[in-house]
Amino acid sequence: MTSKERARLRGQANGLQPLFQVGKGGISDALIKQTDDALTARELIKIKVLLETSPQKPKEVAACLAEETNSECVGVVGGSMIFYRYNPELHKDEKKGKSR
Repeated sequence: MTSKERARLRGQANGLQPLFQVGKGGISDALIKQTDDALTARELIKIKVLLETSPQKPKEVAACLAEETNSECVGVVGGSMIFYRYNPELHKDEKKGKSR
């Protein structure tokens, strides 16, 4: 992913509310599953790490979640992490519209 693509995705994520929070429990199987499902449905999501209670730092959490969900970590700012994973199912209608 190029730096321009990352910048565009970070801009799109500005208006997003975090879907999940990582707290004292850290990364669980349930969080990985929920993140995977959310990426399938939305492509671009934001997750918050509670800095006071999380056993891991946001960058460590981001790296682990990105690996487990086969997604790209677009950025980590403070306790907010942005993830992206392309889903061709969400773009089927766009391709049909262009071929006309």
